Amino acid sequence: MDIKEIKGRIAKEIETSGLKQCEIAKAINVHPTAITQYLSGRSAPALDTLAKLCLLLDVSADYILGITDYSGRKKQ
Repeated sequence: MDIKEIKGRIAKEIETSGLKQCEIAKAINVHPTAITQYLSGRSAPALDTLAKLCLLLDVSADYILGITDYSGRKKQ
């Protein structure tokens, strides 16, 4: 999986969440521009940030990284 696919999955899950980028940035303790960079594909989140992002969005890291096509979402 390349960065374009990862950014696509992150973007999809952020959109699904209904959260604003600034809310996500605050919740996972990153600068709002970091979220913009993830969504543009200019950078990928560090592992600890990815873990926080997955917990916040209620998806598995395996899904974001393309290891599985199942989001692992617990909330329905």
